[in-house]
Amino acid sequence: MHAKTPARGTLASFVGAILCSTASAALAQEPLKLPGSQLEPIKWAELAGWPADDHLAAFAAYQASCRALRKNPYPGDDRPIHRALWNVCHRALDLHPQDSHSARAFFEDNFHPVRIAPLGEAAGLLTGYFEPIVQGSRRPNSEFHVPVYRRPPDLVAVGYKPGANAFPNKGARIGRRNEKGQLVPYYDRAAIEAGALDGQNLEICWLKDPSDLLTIQIQGSGRVILEDGTPLRISYDSHNGYSYASSSNRALIKPNRAPRGKTFIQRSRTAPPDETANAHAINRSYVFFRITGLSNDGEAIGAQGVPLTPGRSIAVDRLHDYGTPFFIEANLPIESAKYASAFQRLMIAQDTGSAIVGPARADLYLGAGDDAGHIARRIRHPGRFVMLIPRGLDMIAAGKQMPLPLPKPKFAEVEVRKHNGKGEADWAKSKVDSRAAAAYARGATGARIDPKPPASPSAPRSAAVSKQVKQVEYQSTGITAHWAKSKVDSRAAAAYARGATGARIDSKPPASPSAPRSVAVSKQVKQVEY
Repeated sequence: MHAKTPARGTLASFVGAILCSTASAALAQEPLKLPGSQLEPIKWAELAGWPADDHLAAFAAYQASCRALRKNPYPGDDRPIHRALWNVCHRALDLHPQDSHSARAFFEDNFHPVRIAPLGEAAGLLTGYFEPIVQGSRRPNSEFHVPVYRRPPDLVAVGYKPGANAFPNKGARIGRRNEKGQLVPYYDRAAIEAGALDGQNLEICWLKDPSDLLTIQIQGSGRVILEDGTPLRISYDSHNGYSYASSSNRALIKPNRAPRGKTFIQRSRTAPPDETANAHAINRSYVFFRITGLSNDGEAIGAQGVPLTPGRSIAVDRLHDYGTPFFIEANLPIESAKYASAFQRLMIAQDTGSAIVGPARADLYLGAGDDAGHIARRIRHPGRFVMLIPRGLDMIAAGKQMPLPLPKPKFAEVEVRKHNGKGEADWAKSKVDSRAAAAYARGATGARIDPKPPASPSAPRSAAVSKQVKQVEYQSTGITAHWAKSKVDSRAAAAYARGATGARIDSKPPASPSAPRSVAVSKQVKQVEY
């Protein structure tokens, strides 16, 4: 799951499956591509655990998203996936499946599975979140002295009306107007905790501990049980424009006091008050809340505006549309902190967060309370994502609005000679686009190669190459690999060779260094010397 997959292979399979056309046709029409991602259509039978999932539970969460989605007007042409989801939801709202089999049939009839991952990666990242339950009071006193603030009236987000319900989670300038009407940064956490908002009657309630407030701010919602037992449900409303600083966690790592591996909240509860205050000040981000009006029985409300479903709702990057189904495959420590077990489940995108960034990045909603919190805090694991794309989506037309990664350069006219032992590359005559070749080489190997060849083929140009690379001798009619003594991982060497030539090389060396291993390669190759 941690292995890296060359982006070119995934992209090639995707183009072949979707376009079923020639290379020239592929250049004329671009398939659907989300920024920074690689997509690979697969079959339902390739989804491990798909038949065994509770599709009826997933369908219930999906219908909740559909009810919210259909309240909005018909989407324009600039949002093709959103428009396709809107149409599928029209059919979903009229259905009442009675069992998992019929719910599964709905998803298979209306979607097709597409594996999605960051470019060059095989997996994405999963974390967990929950709704904290803490004690609080409507009025301040010696026990409850930490205020929970609603949105201040002077908080400004450029491009948004003051007091608007929708507040940008990221990507907008946020601040306040000074006496001259200039937009300046808003008060940070230290200033707010020092009393910058005092006297404005912005307090929703008061909590016991600053760590309780920070927990709710990180999770985005919370239940405050007041002194008379009444639950007060609050949810994210806005923020002060600063990014969350993970360095505040490191500030509390002290010898013999707070061992590594614990969260910032766990450390702050045991650290001295002055150290906790200093660590909080490092994290300049601050979140403001609103009262949701929910009873104690309902779940937290996500950014889509629907109640979240524990174990079925996820928060995703806003490059995705709310209501998009994702099938997630991972090994997660849900049942036990010591052991990870298979997690294979259909989830629905219904929330977002400022730390949720990337095409294959999800925060799993696990419910409310301490038990859910224990599980959420121990999840930070890789996972494989399969996005369910509506069948009615014109993937070619949609792809024209989304940028593609750099195309793979044509290496068919390049010949590779054996390593010269000096870590230098001699460039011969070639018709290959040098900038594309350099970009592709960087993507495949992580090395930086100067894209311009020297003035003459005999003049070498140095490129940083690991000394651990094994010797590979290339011939015009084939590739004969002589494996020298080296500490390099043979699989990495094979991956490098594949990335440079497009050929497949057996990753295991022969029994002795003198025994050659041949691999067929095109005769069209011209010279590049390593």
